[in-house]
Amino acid sequence: MRAVIDQLGYVPDGSAQSLSRRRKDVIGLVCMEHVRPVPSQHDVETMSLLFYDEIVRGVEARLRDDNWSLLITYLHEDSQNELSRLMSLSGKVDGLLIIEGAVPSSFLARFAARLPVIAVAGDPEERAVDLVTADNRSGAAALVSHLIDVHDRRALFHLDGPPTAPDAKERRLALQHVLTLHPDAELVGSCTGRFSVQSGEEAAKSLLADGRGGLPDAVVCANDQMAIGVLQVLGRAGVRVPEDIAVTGFDDIYPGSLLDPGLTTVHQPMRQLGERACARLLDRIANPDLPPRVERLATDLVLRRSCGCDYGEFERARLAERGRPRVTVITQAARS
Repeated sequence: MRAVIDQLGYVPDGSAQSLSRRRKDVIGLVCMEHVRPVPSQHDVETMSLLFYDEIVRGVEARLRDDNWSLLITYLHEDSQNELSRLMSLSGKVDGLLIIEGAVPSSFLARFAARLPVIAVAGDPEERAVDLVTADNRSGAAALVSHLIDVHDRRALFHLDGPPTAPDAKERRLALQHVLTLHPDAELVGSCTGRFSVQSGEEAAKSLLADGRGGLPDAVVCANDQMAIGVLQVLGRAGVRVPEDIAVTGFDDIYPGSLLDPGLTTVHQPMRQLGERACARLLDRIANPDLPPRVERLATDLVLRRSCGCDYGEFERARLAERGRPRVTVITQAARS
């Protein structure tokens, strides 16, 4: 019988199999576009696609052996119709992974009542659904402390992320906390970016155009893509990094290691975020009564030339080795 099946090239009907199991064997992944790209620009310049790409790869790695499918959608931050479109999507999948606060907290509970939902890189205070995120505060605090304590960079400019991005909020709070511990350091300016190379370029041009008081000691960027934009503009203007100004990022995307100078940043395990979030979603699909929980993955400080460390020096200072486990699991009861 098996030989006949192979000879005929028979392939089981996936829809029929799913109906018999009362499942679709499809999960949805929802990302946020913080800005609509214009036709003359590449998406990678205007959006944080490199971050999403790593998470998608982690999700696909977890799904591959189980023969599930992945349905990806991007929501536009400025559209009023996106939540109704997402509600329609929820009827086509067995569960949803929602990245970076793409859905407001007030709506998460509504979606979670319809099907299993996991928030990825969401608000650590979220109570309605499971959350898998990186330890943004520890990573950002280690980075800012390094700038101040090791390189004596005390006049800091902050290029923040989108107001709706939970990761940006956590990194901002870490910066503010470190400054309270260093009264001789100060935030001399800040602006809001969109997690894109383009917004980093715009911020750097504004910084150079503002001649009042000269350049700050360092530009602390909320992600690597914005830091890359800052470095490009400073380089074209003849500003030396790190001699004249330090620049740092967050995420540790691969292009940051190829720059000259190499980008000092914080490594967050983006692919592992996708893997663990997907694993938790599959567990919740199989057992909807699981109690909600948070998984917080540790981050690493990655030191390169853009902060002032010596050429060729590459150190991944593992925060876990300072007493923090690689993954911290917090149950819903512990969060209350």
